[in-house]
Amino acid sequence: MGDASSAADWATIVTDAYYAEAKPPLTQELTDRVRDALAKAIASPAADAPNALMDRLNDALDAFETELRSVVGPRVTSLDEVTRAVAMKHRSEAGQPLRAFGGQ
Repeated sequence: MGDASSAADWATIVTDAYYAEAKPPLTQELTDRVRDALAKAIASPAADAPNALMDRLNDALDAFETELRSVVGPRVTSLDEVTRAVAMKHRSEAGQPLRAFGGQ
């Protein structure tokens, strides 16, 4: 994750994965806000360990959802630096995915 190009690529990859599963669907403006928040999280001077990066990305998604209070989406569960793949999973309560607009 050393260069700016790589950080922008990861921000786009994670944003696209989040966008695909967010409820309700995101507008272009909200998608851009997610991408910007993720890019800032990636650029954070924290340690570059993969788990630390996933934590920063998920914290950025948490902050985005908390600010809006009307969107829920998946969280990053793994990042593959070689294939540039991201795995996402919805958070759940009692085995049911969380829902926007007030939870369960």
